[in-house]
Amino acid sequence: MDRLTPALADAAEAMARALAGFLPRMDGPERRVVEAMAYATLNGGKRLRPFLVLNSAQLFDVPRARALRAAAAAEYVHCYSLVHDDLPAMDDDDLRRGKPTTHIQFDEATAILAGDGLLTFAFELLGDAPTHPDGAVRAELVVALARAIGAEGMVGGQMFDLRAEDMRLSLADITRLQAMKTGALFRFSCEAGAILGQAPADARTALRDYARDLGLAFQIADDLLDHEGTEAEVGKKVGKDAAAGKGTFVSLLGADEARRRARSLAEQAASHVDRFGPNADLLKDVARFVVERRA
Repeated sequence: MDRLTPALADAAEAMARALAGFLPRMDGPERRVVEAMAYATLNGGKRLRPFLVLNSAQLFDVPRARALRAAAAAEYVHCYSLVHDDLPAMDDDDLRRGKPTTHIQFDEATAILAGDGLLTFAFELLGDAPTHPDGAVRAELVVALARAIGAEGMVGGQMFDLRAEDMRLSLADITRLQAMKTGALFRFSCEAGAILGQAPADARTALRDYARDLGLAFQIADDLLDHEGTEAEVGKKVGKDAAAGKGTFVSLLGADEARRRARSLAEQAASHVDRFGPNADLLKDVARFVVERRA
C-alpha cells in the first residue's frame, strides 16, 4: 500500500491550517501586505519542507504543536524565496503553481514587502516561547535557519545562480550552487526536528547527510522537469534554463544520466536514515518520490 500519498496529503492539510492560523490579522493599510503574504503561502504546493520537519521531529518524539511551528517557519521562508525569485529583477516569472505570481497579482513593491514579511515572521515563530520552552533550543533553530538562508546558503546560491548565465559551470560548480540555493533549506528542514528533540550529534549528522543527497536529487529532478515537463504539469514556464544558456545537471550529464544519478542519490539519502528503523520509512519514501514526480 502507498504510505506516502496519504501522509503527504495529511501533512499538507495540517500545514495549510497552521500557515493560515499563524499569519497576523491586520485592519489598517498594512492589511494589503498580509493579504499578499497569504496569497504567496496558501496557494498549494507540495509542502515538502514542512513534511521533512514534521517527520524528522517524529523521530525524536517532538510534540506536534512545536514541530508545526518550525515546519511553518521553513515554509514561510520557502514561499518568501519564491516571491522574490519570481520578480522581474530575478527570474521574471508570471506564473507560480499555476497561478499569477505575487507581483502580478498585486504589484512589485507589495511582493517585495510580502517576501520580507514572510521571512521575518518565520524568525518570530521560531523565537517565540511556544516553539520550545528552552530558549537555547529556540536560539539554535534561529541560527540554523539564518545560516541556511543567508550568504552561505540560499541567498548566496541565488546570487551564484544570477551570475551563472555569464559563466561556464562545471558539474562541481552546479552541485555547489544547488547545495546552497536549494539544499540548504532542505538541510534545515531535516535538522529542525533533531534540534527540537535535542538529539545527539550522530543523529543530526545522519539527517544532514540525508538532506544533502535529497536536495541534490530534488534539483536534478527539477532540471529534468524544466527540460521535459510541460507548463500544465509544472505550474510555471519550462525551458527557461536552456533558453538562458544556463548550465544544469541535464545540460552537463544528459537526461538519461541525470535521471540515473537522481535515483542513485535518492537511494543514498534513504540509506542515511536506516539507523532510525521503520520510523524513517516516510523519509525514505519521500526521497524516492522527489525524483519521480511530475510537478
